[in-house]
Order: sequence, then C-alpha cells, then structure tokens
Amino acid sequence: MTAVRFRILAMAPAVLALGTLFVVPVPPAVDKGDDFMTPETTGVLNLEAGECFTDPEYSPAAGEEIVLYTPCDQHADNQSYGFVHAEDGTYDRAALAEFGWSSCKRGFAHYWPGEAGSGLDYFPILPTAETWADGDRDVMCVVYDPRGELGGSKLPRA
Repeated sequence: MTAVRFRILAMAPAVLALGTLFVVPVPPAVDKGDDFMTPETTGVLNLEAGECFTDPEYSPAAGEEIVLYTPCDQHADNQSYGFVHAEDGTYDRAALAEFGWSSCKRGFAHYWPGEAGSGLDYFPILPTAETWADGDRDVMCVVYDPRGELGGSKLPRA
C-alpha cells in the first residue's frame, strides 16, 4: 500500500505540469494612446463613424502598416464612434491631444455611461503636422477592449 501511495505522489508533479499545457494564458491588456495610429496609417481615412477595424499591421504587399475595415463581429480590434472637428490655427500637437482626449471622453461617457463602459477604453486619432497642413482638422474617437477583440459592435442600439 505504501508503494502505491509513493507512486501516486511521485506522479503528481508530472500530472500537474501536463495540466498547465492546456491553460490558455490571458493576454496582457493593451493601452492605446493618441500615438497608436494616425491618419497617415493606410486605411484610417477610409473609415466612417460606427465602423470597426483592425489594429495596424504590417502588410508585405503594401510595404507598410495598414488597418482594414472589418465587420464588428469578425475579429475587429477597434470601433470608431465619432469625429470632432478642431478649430483652424497653428498646429499644436499638445493642444490637439488635449482637445482630442477631452472630446472623445465626452463621447465615450455619452455612449457608455457608468457600468456600460466597464471593460472598454477609448483613444483619439489625431491629425499629424502633415495632414494638418493639408487641411485635416478631424479627430476620430475610437473605442476598444483592452483585453482583445470587440466581439461585435459596442455602440448602443438606437
């Protein structure tokens, strides 16, 4: 009887180690800032409010990072929930970032008040000095799930 107990105890670490092979690790939460992507990222300027899209990813065919429109329930990483227009003037990255964050925060609080926004986050896509010089004054507000894909539209139904 003692030999059987010894064998069982000796096998326990191996059984526990085998069990860890089937544990799916939780991916680290992603924090997307106002420099995560810009209007110069290929595909961003094709997006409209309410549309979902991928994170920037290098495309060998394009030779650059691109984002792709993606139906919200098909592996989308982000969803645009609105645009705000900045006033004309000299390009000031810091002031534009402050404007973008505060404007997008108001939109986020409107669409996802209180617990509705739990587990979601947002970020602005700001004009760059180059797009500003071309007349771009629009800031895109984007919602995402820091833990992974959206799994469907996050905008409330009307």
